[in-house]
Amino acid sequence: MGPPSRASTAAVGIGQGMSDRASNVAPNPATRIGERQLATPARPDHGLFKSGSAARLGRMPDGDPISIVPANEGPCEDLDAIFGSRGYPARCRCQRFKTTADEWWHNPISVEERIFRQRQQTDCGYPGSGVTSGLVSYLDGKPVGWCAVEPRSEYMRLGQTPWKGRSEDEDDATVWAITCFVVRVGYRRQGLTYPLARAAVEFARENGASAIEGYPMITEPGKDVTWGELYVGTRQVFKAAGFEQVSHPSKRRVVMRIDF
Repeated sequence: MGPPSRASTAAVGIGQGMSDRASNVAPNPATRIGERQLATPARPDHGLFKSGSAARLGRMPDGDPISIVPANEGPCEDLDAIFGSRGYPARCRCQRFKTTADEWWHNPISVEERIFRQRQQTDCGYPGSGVTSGLVSYLDGKPVGWCAVEPRSEYMRLGQTPWKGRSEDEDDATVWAITCFVVRVGYRRQGLTYPLARAAVEFARENGASAIEGYPMITEPGKDVTWGELYVGTRQVFKAAGFEQVSHPSKRRVVMRIDF
């Protein structure tokens, strides 16, 4: 489902336009997931992102073009394809930092509820929306990657990493944060997170951010890191996108930042 040809896009943030299904057909009123019938969520009434940003194409490390768009431009089924049906991304649906401790650990909400919330947060399937919470990448017309990026204050449970040893206003909505990357099974280890990180920087800048942060893992040559740990990204991905390290709060995690 490749992006259609069009001279320009009026959708939110960075993008080249999505599938005909997303652009020309209204989303299905309900999608069956497991045993629960999930209706299309109510439209969010908050407006995090503004429309009118210029359309762009990202680039893979080998130079191949990759289309990157705000998540609202693609249909919800494309998010489902990226997150898959097994493993940590499928269970989390990018809700770890957007739920209370009780909802995540003690009385965890169902996967169906997490999917429902992600659809509401991204406003997927509504290309003209002014609201979303991340970016989706397409390679050869196929949905392959996700990057969670929005104001840092939208995350209720980031843990100690962003704050340890720093004096930061946790309620400052002008500071944005990249908290998660997901690459579709079959497309990993190809460098897909590099163009997503660069696109996230421009997306935040164009939507009025004063700064953008990430909280990546430190990886060591010859040592494997499980996929479940790498969802926050690696230090080299953020460095390649122009981020600079500002703190080292734990043995394996750093805070990296760009001030606009």
